[in-house]
Amino acid sequence: MNSRTEIPASNFQPPASRHPVEILRFNTCGSVDDGKSTLIGRLLYDSKSLMEDQLEALERSADITGGGQINLANLTDGLRAEREQGITIDVAYRYFATPKRRFIVADTPGHVQYTRNMVTGASTANLSVVLVDARQGVIEQTRRHTYLAALLGIPHLVIAVNKMDLVGWSEERFQEIRDEIEGFLPKLDAFRDVKFIPLSALDGDNVVGPSPNMPWYQGPALLGHLETVHIASDWNLSALRFPVQWVNRPNNPRDPRLHDFRGLSGQIAGGIVRPEQTVLVLPAGLKTTVAAIWTCDGAPAEAFCPQSVTLCLADDLDVSRGDMIVGVENLPGCGADLQARVCWMHPRPLQSGRKFFLKHATQTVQAVVTRLESRVNLAAFDPEPDPAALAMNDIGVVRLRTSKPIVFDGYTTNRLTGSFILIEQGGNATAGAGMLAPPAETVKPEYTDFAI
Repeated sequence: MNSRTEIPASNFQPPASRHPVEILRFNTCGSVDDGKSTLIGRLLYDSKSLMEDQLEALERSADITGGGQINLANLTDGLRAEREQGITIDVAYRYFATPKRRFIVADTPGHVQYTRNMVTGASTANLSVVLVDARQGVIEQTRRHTYLAALLGIPHLVIAVNKMDLVGWSEERFQEIRDEIEGFLPKLDAFRDVKFIPLSALDGDNVVGPSPNMPWYQGPALLGHLETVHIASDWNLSALRFPVQWVNRPNNPRDPRLHDFRGLSGQIAGGIVRPEQTVLVLPAGLKTTVAAIWTCDGAPAEAFCPQSVTLCLADDLDVSRGDMIVGVENLPGCGADLQARVCWMHPRPLQSGRKFFLKHATQTVQAVVTRLESRVNLAAFDPEPDPAALAMNDIGVVRLRTSKPIVFDGYTTNRLTGSFILIEQGGNATAGAGMLAPPAETVKPEYTDFAI
């Protein structure tokens, strides 16, 4: 006898939606040997976020320092070349959690040769930690990485003045560095908040808990700031943007609920979506309404950026991957002539006339660089007009023409719909990362009305 009770399809009830856990993504950057990897290792070690096998691997490592101290930098510097040279080359991601928040941290390289790696690791960050060696003070890489954090639209900045133990825990030295950085931050005009924290990553002062060696500092330790910095408003929730990634058609004849199911799956790139909301499907310009929203937890009353969902529309429209569903207010731009800032990542210099694949959201189109307008002098943050080329790790403003119009926002408005990558044709190597300028005009509300 089968003891399992079959539940009729009509009685099916989706599970209650769980409240999403808040996740802070941050990266560490700065010059070579400023202590970025050691700082992350100290955060993981002192917050009790390491597994037993990780601790055993550290203890067995040949890189154990004198005095019985474990080299915490080995938690992120896993490449043999990194351990031999004592530098970070590739981006390393680590995950940890406290009772207040979950974290994804990217340890990015400090050497100017690997600026492109820093851009990759910081591209999705909510917060950037720029380390400064208290002995060296503010140097070119400090300014470069602060500028890149501003360029990438990272809203929160922490200036971590490291190795305070090597300058006698001097408040005067800390204040000198703070004054110098505050002198050029207004030029960037990008961060919502900036926090200065003196610390010693090697000994753990002001990393997880307060330091008895710096009683003059009354602010929070680094982990305390990471746990409490406000990030709920970092996403653009004012304008719905839903790039369609996949047309979801289960076509399961054994399940009558899925036999005729047709949904549009993807990640919400901006705004809030609710059932019965009026939306536009671009670039076709078709107007309809949202019939239902589905997630892995059921059918919520609303969904918002950056959740991954499946939308069911009230009308049977021809919608495919690369299309974008938007709200009828705060419309995006749509065009084939684009202006953008580009961080060039390829050994072959970028020159006018070169052709690439341009990947924007879920769409890939062909594009040609029609003009190099300027290159940024990262020492002074000033533009150098009409460069002949952009070398690897250069940042400049370019003009592009795509094979067909794309739907986009300015990068300062929406980081997800305002960014793209350039892909080398033939080799498929990622050649550059771009940030779009605001559109000259938004989509005109001339559409076919399918809404009931």
